[in-house]
Amino acid sequence: MTGNIEEELRRLSVEIRLLEQTAETITARINMINATMAELTYAIITLGELEKEKGNAEILIPIGGDTYIKAKLENLEKVTVGIGAGISIEKTPQETKEIINKRLENLEKARESLQQQLAQVAERINADREKAEELATALKKGTSPKNVRET
Repeated sequence: MTGNIEEELRRLSVEIRLLEQTAETITARINMINATMAELTYAIITLGELEKEKGNAEILIPIGGDTYIKAKLENLEKVTVGIGAGISIEKTPQETKEIINKRLENLEKARESLQQQLAQVAERINADREKAEELATALKKGTSPKNVRET
């Protein structure tokens, strides 16, 4: 019987490690989605602010590394927006906001799905840990716990 308990403890240990790796992967994906959502939200705010500007308004354009160049905003009738696969199209600011809002909606759905998956994985990890603790205690006492797999 001790062999069954030890085998079950090994199995649970491996399963917990795999579940923890899965949880880390899901968390990383959630973080990427959060970053993308922040960037898209920033784009909508920026478009709104630019729409308030009058012609020839001076703006600073970020070029990376916390470095900017001055430019003049001539016309905001068209905005170039990426639609995927390296393809960009021109849209009005309002159409661009609609595209971005749709992306935000899709990302929110994906994030909610990932959060549900993460909660399920966390529940499974906790259940496996509780079972492992029960088995370890039984192994120390030399008794047979409930639900030990017979091999």
